[in-house]
Amino acid sequence: MQWYKRKNFNSEKIARLSKTLNIPDVISSLLLQRGIVDFESAKHFFRPDWSQLHNPFLMKDMNKAVDRIQLAINTNEKVMIFGDYDVDGTTSVALLTDYLKNKIFYIKPYVPDRYSEGYGISKKGIEIAKEEGISLIIALDCGIKAFQEINYAKELGIDFIVCDHHFPEKSIPNAVAVLDPKRDDCEYPFKELCGCGIGFKLIQAIQIKLKLPKNELIIYSDLVATAIAADIVPIVGENRVLTFIGLKQIQFNPRLGFKILTNQLRKPLKVTDLVFVLAPRINAAGRMDKGLNAVKLMLSIEKQEAISIARKIEFYNKERRYTEELITKEAFQQIKLEGAVDNCSSIVYSPSWHKGVIGIVASRLIEKYYRPSIVLTKSGDILTGSARSVSGFDIYKALEACKENLIQFGGHKYAAGLTLKMEQLSKFKLSFEKYAKENISPEYKMRSMEYDMDIKFNDISPKLFRIINQMAPFGPKNMRPVFATHNCKEMGMTRTVGNDKTHLQLDISDSTGVRFSGIGYGLGYLLKEIKQVNSFSVLYTIEENEFRGNKNLQLKIKDIRAI
Repeated sequence: MQWYKRKNFNSEKIARLSKTLNIPDVISSLLLQRGIVDFESAKHFFRPDWSQLHNPFLMKDMNKAVDRIQLAINTNEKVMIFGDYDVDGTTSVALLTDYLKNKIFYIKPYVPDRYSEGYGISKKGIEIAKEEGISLIIALDCGIKAFQEINYAKELGIDFIVCDHHFPEKSIPNAVAVLDPKRDDCEYPFKELCGCGIGFKLIQAIQIKLKLPKNELIIYSDLVATAIAADIVPIVGENRVLTFIGLKQIQFNPRLGFKILTNQLRKPLKVTDLVFVLAPRINAAGRMDKGLNAVKLMLSIEKQEAISIARKIEFYNKERRYTEELITKEAFQQIKLEGAVDNCSSIVYSPSWHKGVIGIVASRLIEKYYRPSIVLTKSGDILTGSARSVSGFDIYKALEACKENLIQFGGHKYAAGLTLKMEQLSKFKLSFEKYAKENISPEYKMRSMEYDMDIKFNDISPKLFRIINQMAPFGPKNMRPVFATHNCKEMGMTRTVGNDKTHLQLDISDSTGVRFSGIGYGLGYLLKEIKQVNSFSVLYTIEENEFRGNKNLQLKIKDIRAI
């Protein structure tokens, strides 16, 4: 693993901020790296609140969207809330359905079937809307490229409002309103909202237009926080504010479905709890069954109904894990049999693989081979796939370069979806591998980690840990601080732990003589080397360990490098 140190600031700037805020120099350095330069910006950072949210009407087409929804309210129209089957999509559908249920005459939440309809706005969904007399569809987390589908709906007399956060084409669909901060002509100050975040800005705007209290919207912050965490968008700006408020909402006043899914978690809740506990279970509904079940759970107010849905979702989550492990093993085997271990990319295909887990399998391939990975399966008469990438390699651009061998594709820099014909597969594999070989720089081929600063063990204190925790919520663009300490020695009690002895329990000191314990998950194989070398460097975060009621600080080791 390559280690990259983040930008350093001169001692004068650090000292000035330390004096202003009455904090250690270590914390001042961390804050400066995050753009915190004075008392006012520190106040906003450490105390995120509602007042830091932007005016929703700054978003292009927001007035049009609100006016159209108000017309639907005033004229008793029927409305469909259409969202993708992942966490961002289903939380969006739950949010807007819950908010509008007492304002709209007839409201229908709709999540397309992953297998029969696929990603995005579907013709089937539009036709169901027509059959039920629905005259307005509000699409969330999808729709920015649904030109044909939205035109088809218009022919049937159905209006569309699109709330999306994906990159648009040069033109936008012919909808009544298209809310997407990534539009070139949108001057909204924050561009990194997820789909549910844009749905939240829409209800914020409606609330303002209807002159209703803004604090009524706090009950929806749990949905937005979960979507932000699951969609791995930067936790800065509005995302940070909404995640901060949403985590408190889930902890102190959770909706029934979330309460059932999180009742085993220790408090206080963290973003990682949303990512690794809530999100996989919400996703499991759409991956293995129907995404609408997740929406029903989030909207449920009857305890027995919620428990019943939660049990079903838990069953599907276990099935998802088993299926994912099975397919991952088959994918590893396929790469070996094809002699593709040393390629610059991984592309694997089987007609029998479960469409709902291929994205996770693509991530598992990256964990093993650390290179752009695509997993494909059969869906009807075509192949459908999920693509994942490594740091620095834009997989969306890679697919764009290979588009002559694809039916369609879409997504982000590091994650995308694609479809192609069976007869296109061999040419696509060749062209993608060629692009990867020509565009992956040597530094992209090795795992890397950015760290904040070098410190010594005597810099670590309960006060430092307490202030670091106040920098939460952590996530992309505001990760938990990572430190490096050099000239470390093993003090005799380092050993492997865990059922399979794959983890490393460290007992180390540095040049100051201060001694710390640490845990390195998956680093058990380094035990012999650590016992043999004279000194080494460690890369780590600072965590709190609790054992039999006693709490102490320990190091969570990311990597170890012999000097």
